[in-house]
Amino acid sequence: MTLEQAQESEPLLEVREVVQEYVTRGPGGIKAGVVHAVSNVSFELGRGETLGIVGETGSGKSTLARAIIQAERPKSGQVVFLGRDVVGLRGRALKAVRADMQMVYQDPFGSLNPRWRVEDVVAEPLVGHKGMSRAASREKARELLDFVGLEPDQYARRRPMDLSGGQAQRVAIARAIAVDPALIICDEAVSSLDVLIQAQVLNLFEKLRSELGISCIFIAHDLATVKQVSDKVAVMHLGQLAEVGPASEVYRVPKHPYTHALLRSIPDLDPATGIARRPVPMSGEPPSPLHPPSGCRFRTRCPRAEDVCAEVEPRLEDAGAAGHQVACHFPLADGEAAATLGPVRETRAA
Repeated sequence: MTLEQAQESEPLLEVREVVQEYVTRGPGGIKAGVVHAVSNVSFELGRGETLGIVGETGSGKSTLARAIIQAERPKSGQVVFLGRDVVGLRGRALKAVRADMQMVYQDPFGSLNPRWRVEDVVAEPLVGHKGMSRAASREKARELLDFVGLEPDQYARRRPMDLSGGQAQRVAIARAIAVDPALIICDEAVSSLDVLIQAQVLNLFEKLRSELGISCIFIAHDLATVKQVSDKVAVMHLGQLAEVGPASEVYRVPKHPYTHALLRSIPDLDPATGIARRPVPMSGEPPSPLHPPSGCRFRTRCPRAEDVCAEVEPRLEDAGAAGHQVACHFPLADGEAAATLGPVRETRAA
């Protein structure tokens, strides 16, 4: 095997035991507590893969994304990207990494300079990271606008305020791919869009992977959305990974009661009968990350919890199919989930 082949076979991204905590302070600056936002999270992402990270609001998804891209340095752990631990990098070294690791946010208008024209918004990273001339960068920006489905002659001279939400998100994606990144992290990138526009943007992410080979971390609270674009799925609960595995396996035979509960909360339509499956809301409220339960953090809402769940924190262990892992003392058997979820349909974006 050549050096180049060996590098291609290695994971693009390795997140190793990442911890992120925040100290809260009360009157007079006295320490009031510690928010356990991300706790010992580990996973790998291969080249050209898409990993969906899902979970309720407050589960730590966005905090994890900021730690990966080094918008915030984690308290501990490693983020190995392209074979290099990026935690603690500064200055030019960090700038070089960020050229290969781009972010697309939930609110595109918040990430686009409202005073600039669209072509300049997209061209700016080409000037800053690649040293292109203004004229050359604008020409390239027009090509990128066309790639993401925006007619350059119609949109290049507009300003962000003149765009719809879906159009603005396409501009944000064009800007993100301008510097040929190896990885894009999408933080709730379609949650603010209506259903039809969501489908168009999801198809665009598929195009990025199939035509450009870009890896993607797709963060969302909506499991139905993540299912359409992900090769693998990681389910987060209260700062920890509850389940990780191939998307087809996690949706077909979820092993963690939390994953099962999330899937049951999705409204669905049986294509054979045309009858809608009524969503089943999850019971209880998520515990506070200031005071997470001992042992399993889901135990206070779990119908399968026993004494050991309060005493011993479960770790990710193999759950059957290759790459499918679950952190649960009493994981579901295959038939248990199928009885309540019904047949799994393929809904991957075309």
